[in-house]
Amino acid sequence: MASDSPTLRVGIVGLGQATVSFLPSLLTHPHVQITAGADPRPEPRGAFARDFEAEVYENGVDLCASADVDAVYVALPEYLHAEHVIAAAEHGKHAIVEKPMALTLEECDAMLAAVDRAGTHLVVGHSHGFDPPVFKMREIVRSGELGPLGLINSFCYKGFVYGLRRPDELDMRTGGLVHNHAAHQLDIVRWIGGGRVRSVRAMAGTWDPERPIDGVYAGFLDFEDGAVATVVQNGYGYFDADEFHYWIGEMGQPKAPDHYSHNRRSVTALSRDEEAARKAAIGYGGRRQRAIASDEGQQAPNHPHFGVTIVSCARGDMRASADGVYIYDEEGRREVPVPLAKAVKSNVVDELYQAVANDRTPPHDGRWGKATLEVCLALLESSAQRKEVMLSHQVPTPD
Repeated sequence: MASDSPTLRVGIVGLGQATVSFLPSLLTHPHVQITAGADPRPEPRGAFARDFEAEVYENGVDLCASADVDAVYVALPEYLHAEHVIAAAEHGKHAIVEKPMALTLEECDAMLAAVDRAGTHLVVGHSHGFDPPVFKMREIVRSGELGPLGLINSFCYKGFVYGLRRPDELDMRTGGLVHNHAAHQLDIVRWIGGGRVRSVRAMAGTWDPERPIDGVYAGFLDFEDGAVATVVQNGYGYFDADEFHYWIGEMGQPKAPDHYSHNRRSVTALSRDEEAARKAAIGYGGRRQRAIASDEGQQAPNHPHFGVTIVSCARGDMRASADGVYIYDEEGRREVPVPLAKAVKSNVVDELYQAVANDRTPPHDGRWGKATLEVCLALLESSAQRKEVMLSHQVPTPD
């Protein structure tokens, strides 16, 4: 970003469902301008060029070379993350990359090396790790108000397995619940717990042979400072953990209690080609794309969340409420209000902007993202080998 310019010009690589969810956060940021988009499909490229009067590219690597782009948002499947973050760095561009950071730790190392060589900034957008109630709970833990942290219990029951999936998302090598959704949950517990996980013991399971990916896991995380965390996620969609979160959906909107069962019935009736086509239709420019909120009047009425996370300290417990954080201690229950963000992922965008504008390392940088991926991979390794897995690439939660 030019030193005399207050605007960060952003190019988007991948015009699918992730971009539709992320656009409100870009559009509501006062110092961000969308200047380019890339996708191999002509339909979303055409819609994007028309809507934003932006450059469009068939190839994301070509977008990274644009003189009209300061930063790149990489909204591609994770096996393409390394290639595009490295290309962005080689052209002097900063980057936000979707979760998880990559498929392997070796890819993370290549991304980190490229960013370090270029002197650019990288934010890994585990978006729920940026949820305002998560930040508040970490703040309360660090304050010592409730005594030392002892236990974090995080559980999420959703219909991940029966959401619309591309073929690569139904391949154990590149898809599955751990690859796609564990990063959210692990980023939350690492952020609150101080970051440095010592070891992982876990189980993961594949329960539907028609969708041959891991759809459930349970893990036990031992932190270096003595705290522990349990993480449980079930993606088969019979029970919905939003029942325990006031029937507020993941993005902070009210939710119909029977919504998840409809997803399972509709998706299992589709062929693989029909399913992929229907998923493409909800991406940018697709016939089923949902409306994009671009102003504060359309923001979600409540905070986003990912299942239920209960934080236990020596003198009290905490969990997210619809509007902030509930604290349970000797005086009973009280609520600490937390201001809403303008859009559910606006903290991700602002973290990159502040890093670039002030030339400082973002909290959720590549080393943080690599550490979260290490825990994801340890869940799968521990399950396969039925043993505890020790970790060696962990970093502390930044102050």
